[in-house]
Amino acid sequence: MSHVPAFDAAFARCPLIAILRGVKPDEVEGIGDALVEAGFTLIEVPMNSPDPLDSIARLARRFEGKAVIGAGTVLNEGQVEQVLAAGGTMIISPNANTRVVAATVAAGMVSLPGVVTPTEAFAALEAGATALKLFPAEGSSPAILKAMRAVLPRDLRLLPVGGVTPDTMDPWREAGAAGFGLGSALYKPGLTAAEVGERARAFVSALAR
Repeated sequence: MSHVPAFDAAFARCPLIAILRGVKPDEVEGIGDALVEAGFTLIEVPMNSPDPLDSIARLARRFEGKAVIGAGTVLNEGQVEQVLAAGGTMIISPNANTRVVAATVAAGMVSLPGVVTPTEAFAALEAGATALKLFPAEGSSPAILKAMRAVLPRDLRLLPVGGVTPDTMDPWREAGAAGFGLGSALYKPGLTAAEVGERARAFVSALAR
């Protein structure tokens, strides 16, 4: 079973990935509620968060059919299996490990590896990546993204991740960004669900401009 169609539909509704780095299982459902109510359909729990598989399992149960849930900072094939067992269907990495991409694709899951060069991008695509994240976006620029778009497949979804705020989205979108991964500007440990919801609505509003 491929989970890519569900991702495609969720991405079409809202091409923003919420990155909940540092979230704890006992708070993740409330934060997930705030995100989904704001319009988010893609949620990532990085593997270097406290008990990430527990958080992923809770989100997957709570938002089945409403949002695509996955893991970030996935660095090896074993973690791919763990995320799938927890109910996650999306694998996001900071790097372009083609073995992780291949394992993700073989499991029918969504693969979003991180790239920063055309060489990495084409290697990840050859391995079967669903979409690519440009990471870290702080070390890149809209001009670089535009140059990469000129040689990458026209229908490829490329998402800047890192340092993106509601006020900095427009130049990236004009350069060809299909969406964004949102970290500390959306969620960081210590924020309440209400605060995350307010930030989420700001991003959704900026996207609609």
